[in-house]
Formats: sequence, structure tokens, C-alpha cells
Amino acid sequence: MPSYLCILALFAYFSVTRVLGVTYSLSDNVVGNGFYDAFNWEAIDDPTHGRVKYVDQATSRSQNLTYASGDSFILRADFKTYLGNGGPGRQSVRILTKRTYTTHVAVFDVRHMPQGCGTWPAIWETAESNWPNGGEIDIVEGVNDQAPNAVALHTGSGCSMPPGRDQTGTNGQLDCNAAVNGNAGCGVRLSEQNSYGPPFNNNGGGWFAMERNNNFIKVWFWPRNSGSVPSDVRNGAQRVNTDGWGKPAAHFPNTQCNIAQHFAAHNIIINLTLCGDWAGNVYGQSGCPSTCVDYVNNNPSSFRDAYFDFAAMRVYQ
Repeated sequence: MPSYLCILALFAYFSVTRVLGVTYSLSDNVVGNGFYDAFNWEAIDDPTHGRVKYVDQATSRSQNLTYASGDSFILRADFKTYLGNGGPGRQSVRILTKRTYTTHVAVFDVRHMPQGCGTWPAIWETAESNWPNGGEIDIVEGVNDQAPNAVALHTGSGCSMPPGRDQTGTNGQLDCNAAVNGNAGCGVRLSEQNSYGPPFNNNGGGWFAMERNNNFIKVWFWPRNSGSVPSDVRNGAQRVNTDGWGKPAAHFPNTQCNIAQHFAAHNIIINLTLCGDWAGNVYGQSGCPSTCVDYVNNNPSSFRDAYFDFAAMRVYQ
């Protein structure tokens, strides 16, 4: 009997090791000018009703709203133009990957994110044509310089998260259904103040990573120069193993949410809107002057720091 139990134990150990030791291989290494090849520009009306005018790629390049040099890709809002009350919003950019992804790891090496009153930057994933039923994963998101970073899922009905999870962040709402709680989704606030806004930028940025499979969705954050940054993340390795990345900032298990059912193939989206359904609605609580729309219209120079600087985006499958 002892020998039989030992055999069972060894079998269980190696089975678990195989499950936990999943290695993902680099499929997309997007650096500098590579962003122009990897993404489509969405010159659309802002779905979140922001005070922005999303422009096409030709316009973004001619107006220096996007530009690349070496290992830097900049995406920003206009910071020169005064806006009329009834005209279009401030020019900005929204880009969407040409490829879609299901099971994958996405790593974003970000040196700087948009900051300033009225700003609402985001790095996220969704299936636009079937939102919210195809799911949404917000990896980087916040408004009006209010740290820390907010991670969230948005879905159709029937997806929720348990209150007790193995993560370093703090739970918000537990129901992911976009039709309830003002579309707050099931969110997690990160524990690190330097995960968003001016504190993030003052620290030289950092790395955000998201892993999605049918068992869970996890998000990690490592500040620049942190001793805890995994070497495969810091070095942009050809392969990554998330088991070596420590406890995630946000953990969304499939225990009360069928991830395969609620999350379709996703595009990655990077955008910067101003005011709108979130930043505009909480603007008065953020210590910012005037009203959000008036501020955006009449203070162009205040958006000089409203830009992303990406060192890289890497996707592993």
C-alpha cells in the first residue's frame, strides 16, 4: 500500500507540474515603428462619449499625435488647439490590433502614460462586435490622475467573482455584468500607488502583464527598477513562464464565470479619451478645476503630458 500511495503522489506531482509549468512563446514583438504595422487606427465616434475626436493614422502622424523612434512609440492627445463649445473634441488616438487573441500573455513595457485632469487612458482587450457578450479585460485604466490603476472585467450576465482570491489588489464589485452597477464590472484596485498617473510617470513607468486562459485571467504590475521584475519580462524573452511571476495584482478565476463562454477572441486596444462617461462623471470629485469639458476646451497646454510612451508590447501564445 505505501508503494502504491507513493506512485499516486508522484503521478499527481508531475501532473500538477505539467499544468502549472505552462510556457508561452513570443508571437508578436511590437517595438517602435512596429506599432504602425500591428495596429489599425479607429477614427470613430468615442463609444464612451468623451470630449475627443479620434483621428486616422495619416492625421495622427502629420499632427505628431503618434510617432516612433527606435524603441519608443508615442500616442498622445493634441495639446495646442483651443476648442469651440459646439465643435469637435480634442484630437486623440485609438488603435486596435490587427490580430485577435484567446489564450495568451500580453506584456506592456510602458515608460509614460497620459496624465492630467480630464484624461482617461486605457490599455484593454475586447471583442468590439459583440460587446459586452464577448467580454472585456481592462489592464490599465484610470481617470483624472487618481491612482492606483484599476483592472476590471466586463461581460454579459452570468459571470461573477468570489470575494476571497489570491491577489495583492483590492476587490471592487464582484458582478462582471456590464448591465448592472453602472457598468463598473468586477474590478480590482492595485496596491501600488505608482501603478497609475503621475506617480507611475515619476518612477519611469513599469510593466503590466495579463494572462488569459480558460481557467483564469490574471494581471501583474512591476514598477520600473523594482527588484521583483521577472527576468523574462524585463528582457523581453522569447518564452515566458508565468509561474515565476509571483502573486498577481488581480486574479479572476473561472469558479463563478465560464471564461471560455464569456470571453471571445479579443483585439488589444490602446486609447486616450477625455471626460466622457467615467472621467467626466467623477471630475468634480477629483480636485480638478472648472468643468471637465470647459477645461479640455480651454487649456490645451495642460495636455502636454497626456501621452503614452511604449518601449514594447509583446504577446505570447
